[in-house]
Amino acid sequence: MYFRGVARKDNKTKNLIKRLKPGEIAIINHKDLDEVAAMSLVEKKVKCVINVNKTISGRYPNQGPKVMIEANIPIFEAEEHLFDIIEEGAVIEIIDEVVLKEGNEIGKCKLLDIDAIEEMMNMGYENLEKELELFIENTLNYAKKEKGLVTGKIPIPKTKTDLKNKHTLVVVRGKDYKADLEAISSYIDEVKPVLIGVDGGGDALLDFGYTPDIIVGDMDSVSDKCLQKAKEIFVHAYPDGRAPGLKRVEDLGLTANIFPSPGTSEDIAFLLAYDNGADLIVAVGTHSNMIDFLEKGRKGMASTFLVRLKVGPKLVDAKGVNKLYNSSFRLKYAVGIVIAALIPILIITLRHPLLRDLLFLMKIRIKLLLGL
Repeated sequence: MYFRGVARKDNKTKNLIKRLKPGEIAIINHKDLDEVAAMSLVEKKVKCVINVNKTISGRYPNQGPKVMIEANIPIFEAEEHLFDIIEEGAVIEIIDEVVLKEGNEIGKCKLLDIDAIEEMMNMGYENLEKELELFIENTLNYAKKEKGLVTGKIPIPKTKTDLKNKHTLVVVRGKDYKADLEAISSYIDEVKPVLIGVDGGGDALLDFGYTPDIIVGDMDSVSDKCLQKAKEIFVHAYPDGRAPGLKRVEDLGLTANIFPSPGTSEDIAFLLAYDNGADLIVAVGTHSNMIDFLEKGRKGMASTFLVRLKVGPKLVDAKGVNKLYNSSFRLKYAVGIVIAALIPILIITLRHPLLRDLLFLMKIRIKLLLGL
């Protein structure tokens, strides 16, 4: 097995994605590679991936490695020191699990094949019950601390964008967000809901040709282009008011509102829509179950649980809608439509006097030929 390419590295995979080009080798430090990160690497069409951390620790069945295997992108594991040895932009080679730079061996790596991945995934499934117990305990403990999020103790900012009695679409760059966005594109085009992008969810909207009305988040994974196009920006701050993401917005010459709150950015996006009078909140790509949150690196989902309890009557989760409804073209439907259209034409044609006379002459001709 031989690979050669330009190496790009970053301790945060989501930052690395922004710099990767097709055919390059991605060097990551990503424990329990999650599905969304893996899909981003696949979309960049990397040649292969070297991870200097445990791609699957066995703590839970993370889906990232499976995504890589299905896309035929090899993933190797290597010692952590290799990350420091390889400079950004260096050309490296991998020959039979040996890593070389300028022809010299600098370390070894191990290919994760389908058997190894399945073995570790099975271990993750076996450990899931234990993780569920810990997850529930953390969720309940944090729920006591974060209950102010939904009981009115945390003030919700007012939006300049009018959300009163309108549909609102909240987009997070989570599992299957692209397929779900595509599946509800006709709804977006017809209803024209207010569009809220949660960090990189704003870029997801741009990719589909929509301009986000509001961007909510800590500003760590949204592009400058998206921030400049959005009509309003809400920076998610810590409960004490610290907002590290504000500087980035200000450096772009833009203004933003500060939203101090515990919980996740998608939680406050829901609250923002709900408290500003949205009639319906449609969610795409959001995190709603234990695996989602473990992949996100959170130990509980207290804030999300509480927020969804509050906004539940107005919330429609579009997760998986692409599997529920597929509007792809079916040949049998087209044939049915053509036949249905031809039936009345045929009936009208057969009732025409000239055609009846022609058919009568043909009938006589056939009888003469057959001697009847």
